[in-house]
Amino acid sequence: MTPASPIDHSRRRHPSTTSSHEANFAHPSERVFADLLSVYGRSWHYEPVEFPLAWNSEGSPVQGFRPDFYLPEQNLFVELTVLAQKLVTKKNRKVRLFRALYPEVTLIVVYQRDFEQLLARHHLAGLSSLAA
Repeated sequence: MTPASPIDHSRRRHPSTTSSHEANFAHPSERVFADLLSVYGRSWHYEPVEFPLAWNSEGSPVQGFRPDFYLPEQNLFVELTVLAQKLVTKKNRKVRLFRALYPEVTLIVVYQRDFEQLLARHHLAGLSSLAA
């Protein structure tokens, strides 16, 4: 067994011990989304769980999907997808597999256009470069 890398260690912290200011967001858009959730008083956890999507012959997970946010009051996962189109295609494949394996789990995918509209609705259009 190999020791966890620093990145693995930071992702294993329990979400209740991580505030939005301490979370290691993968993209600036995630911080903006987290701040909007907090402004509206929505409880959220950043990347709290990874769902296995594929397993090796020994039954160990070899591929997973970790949605960006979990909103416990709504029992809802949110995935922000504000990436280049070639990366969106790969993520969409994972989302389809996730939905096939976990149909009981509610997941909303927020795409670049959706995120830009969200920013505009909150008069934050100046931050639209975060959606690129």
